[in-house]
Order: sequence, then C-alpha cells, then structure tokens
Amino acid sequence: MPQVPIIMPQLGESIAEATVVDVKVKSGEEVAADQEIIDVETNKAVMGVTTPCKGKIDKITARVKETYPVGTVLGYVEASEEDAARFKKTAPEPPQREPVNEIPSREEESAKPMTARDGAQMKSRGGGLPVPAVTRGASFLSPRVRARMAELQLTNADLAGILGTGAGNRVTIKDLENFLHKIDDETATEASAIRAGVADAMRRSWSRPLATIGSSVNLDPVLQDRQSRDPKPGPALYAVRALALALAENPSAAAKLIGGRVVQSNSIDVGVAVEAEDGIMVPIVRAADKTSLVDLTTKYNELVGLARQRRISPAMQAGGIAAVSNFGTFGVEWGTPIPLPDQTLLLGLGAGKKVPSWSEEKNGFVPKTEAQITLSFDHRSLDGGRAGRLLKRVIEFLENPSKL
Repeated sequence: MPQVPIIMPQLGESIAEATVVDVKVKSGEEVAADQEIIDVETNKAVMGVTTPCKGKIDKITARVKETYPVGTVLGYVEASEEDAARFKKTAPEPPQREPVNEIPSREEESAKPMTARDGAQMKSRGGGLPVPAVTRGASFLSPRVRARMAELQLTNADLAGILGTGAGNRVTIKDLENFLHKIDDETATEASAIRAGVADAMRRSWSRPLATIGSSVNLDPVLQDRQSRDPKPGPALYAVRALALALAENPSAAAKLIGGRVVQSNSIDVGVAVEAEDGIMVPIVRAADKTSLVDLTTKYNELVGLARQRRISPAMQAGGIAAVSNFGTFGVEWGTPIPLPDQTLLLGLGAGKKVPSWSEEKNGFVPKTEAQITLSFDHRSLDGGRAGRLLKRVIEFLENPSKL
C-alpha cells in the first residue's frame, strides 16, 4: 500500500528540533487522522506529533530520547491512494553543519586531539548543555578553543571555572581538554530540554541591566478576602491582578526598550511562574487587568494542570510584559527573581509570617501577617522612581482587595 511520512512538525516559531519522549503506537496499528502518536519535548513543553491521515502504522523510525530537527521523517503510515496523492513521500536531507573556519593558533600549547568518536561519547555522557555557543567578546579564548566549544556546544559560562595557564591567564586547549576529562570522570546526566531552555533564557536575561527593589505588604486583608470567595484564589493570583491593574493605570511602565524605541504593550499580559519537573514554566494570562479574580482562578488552575503535565504550548508562554513568582510557597521570605528575556518586570512574593505591628488605636502591638514583596525590572526601561511607585501601587491594591 502507499505510504505517507510522519514528519516532525514546526512546533513553534523559534523551535528547530525536539526530543522524542514517548511513542504511543506500534507497527500494524490502525490510526485516525490527526491522532497523537508520538510525544516530543522541546525546551518549552511536551507536545504531540499527529498522524497526517488515517491508515495503518507501517513503522516508526524515531527512537525515544533521540533528538530530531523539524522536517525529519519519524515513521510511515500505510494510507489510501487518495491520501498518498496528497502527501508525497520524501525524506529531508540531514542538516549540514556549518564548518568552523578557524585556523589553530601556533602559539597554542599542544594537546592530543580528540576523535569524533570521543566527541560523541562526551555528548552522550552529559557534555555541554544544548544551547548555542556564544563567544563574542571573549578575547582570551583562542580560535582553537572557540572551535572546540562550538563542537561541544559549550558557552562562556561553562568555562567560567577554568583557571587559564596561558599567557595573561588565557584558557588554552590543554586547559579545556583537562577540564573536559575531569568532568568526564564525574557523575553526569544529560540536561533535560526544559532545564537547558531555562539556562538559555536566564543567560540571555542576564545580558540586560537588571535591578530589584523591595518592601513589605500586609497580607491579612488578602487572607480575609480569600475566605469569602469560591473558588479561593491564592495570594499569587491577588498579586497578578494587583500588578495588572497597577500597569493599566501606568501604561508607560508596561513597555520594552528595543533599540532606540520604547515599544508599548497593547495588552496587559502577565505570566505566572509554575514549577514543573526540572524547571519552571511561565504560562501567560492574557489581558489580566480585564480578568476578574474568579475567572483568573479558573484560568490559573487550568494552566497549572497543563504546566505540571508539561503540556503548555510555546504560544501559551510567549509574550507578556511581566510575571509573578510566588517563591513564598517554598518558605522563602526574600528573593531577586530574574525576568524572562522578553519581559520587563517580575514581581516576587515571599512567605507570610506573623510580626508585631504598632496600633495607635489600641496603643499597643498587634499581630499581622507580613510578607516581603520585590520587583525586578529591566533598568533600561524603568528607573527606580517609576518602579518604586509601581510597587507601592501594587501594595495598595493588595492591602485593599475590594478594589481587585
């Protein structure tokens, strides 16, 4: 019978490859059109690859834990003549690696070169993280070292712990190979796609001038208001709503500096950091300033369920001007969270604890539940004064939840 290829789809605008984590069908099994048959993992989420048409699985060529670029044939479906006419059986050419046009330095200390097999073993045993190697501005690295880094997909941060023995503390190829051999003898596992994605995002975020300010907030009004609601929103959702309303009042703070232009956000989209296995996912709540606490709670519960299953699509995490991280759920009182590369602001909420507070009315100390609240921001877009006023307004909303 005619065969139709099952192709690794384009899973997101910036996603070039994905790792197979589960195959749900076997050869000879009948399948329907658009049936999810393979689960693949990107640095954003776990998503499903579907069948192009109905028919019978001829074979699955993809292997679990193997990574394949977009467009790769993952298997074949035996289909009707009509369906086969719509899908031409083609196998894309394997991606060509860009040659490294570097000439090894003659001044470099000699070292025994590693074979391609050695390099493959290094990768399979947990070598470099699968993030692009960036060596711009690293003048202390020779062309030979940079070429080796590109081969193993290492970044400058991966080499930060190497003490160079060359002239002017230059890291030589021998230094690098000694470092690689040392970690090769240690226990190592391959970084998951989401862990590598978080690492890459944080590296790109840290290229900006970030600043953090903080204050304290009385959580008693939020905790009292929460008891009267069904479903009951958590403190993080009150913070999302408060931040969204504060940004709606001060739209100039909901902006990004791109080049020489200040790009204003047309929608107050706020993300919520959710802990997933081996990483963090930040689903976005669209138009959070126009979403009631009731609707926000329902939407959040749906997003958390999807995030913990790693089913949040890249589109559901894309965009957003700000996010909220409730690190208080881990008992942490204070933190300086880092906003994602495409976001300007990140509000952090610490754990609440009972503290004495002076009451003029009672002429004595009374207990209150206080939490530390921080605002990390891109200092190119906001100055301390504007950020401080924004944080103050967020606190006012939280201490008067009837306005939310």
